[in-house]
Amino acid sequence: MSSPAEFYKSLPPISKAYGTLCLLATTAYQFGLFHPAYIALIYEPVFLHFQVWRLFTNFFFLGNFSINFGIRLLMIARYGVQLENGPFERRTADFLWMMIFGALSLLALSAIPIFWSPFLGISLVFMLLYVWSREFPNAQINIYGLVTLKAFYLPWAMLALDVVFGSSPMPDLMGIIAGHLYYFLTVLHPLAGGKNFLKTPNWVHKLVARWRIGAQPINRAQPERSSGVAFSGRSYRLSE
Repeated sequence: MSSPAEFYKSLPPISKAYGTLCLLATTAYQFGLFHPAYIALIYEPVFLHFQVWRLFTNFFFLGNFSINFGIRLLMIARYGVQLENGPFERRTADFLWMMIFGALSLLALSAIPIFWSPFLGISLVFMLLYVWSREFPNAQINIYGLVTLKAFYLPWAMLALDVVFGSSPMPDLMGIIAGHLYYFLTVLHPLAGGKNFLKTPNWVHKLVARWRIGAQPINRAQPERSSGVAFSGRSYRLSE
């Protein structure tokens, strides 16, 4: 059995970096090192006072230490890692571009008053969950030992649970919208004979290569993908 240090070292780079930043942000908040208002997505200071960091930092705060925080962090460690080690294996630039596109989509959605949220981290994590559910639709998921369902339905089950426990469904719904937009443009539309409008830009490939992030791809051509059926015989427990 590997130690926590070995497990952490084995994680793929993008999921590891994002999860680490989220953990550090919440830890710093719990120790009183900063107030969330200074990193929240508030458009007025962004445009009037050029506090552009708010467009980035709001994605790294998942709330204070709580069960919900632990679940979101676990979702990064499980679904983000499985995506990065599975469909996006040796495609670090493509995975990074998916995260960037998701963040940009959520920022655009948040500009609509009904969708506005000061922190979009939960939505970005939910986007990862949604894309995972489309890549591995037949994986069997056990939710807290109560019910087993196919991964395809997991985002909607998690949204329903959040509503039952009194949380707003809007962050989850925004993640589903961003995730579906990405999946439609990169998988469903090309499979129907359309063009892939979201090919990873060359500057993202150069950035990943320059900083030697992750395993270098054998080639840059994105493989043709259909909805994933890998892990169809495996079962996952959400409570683990």
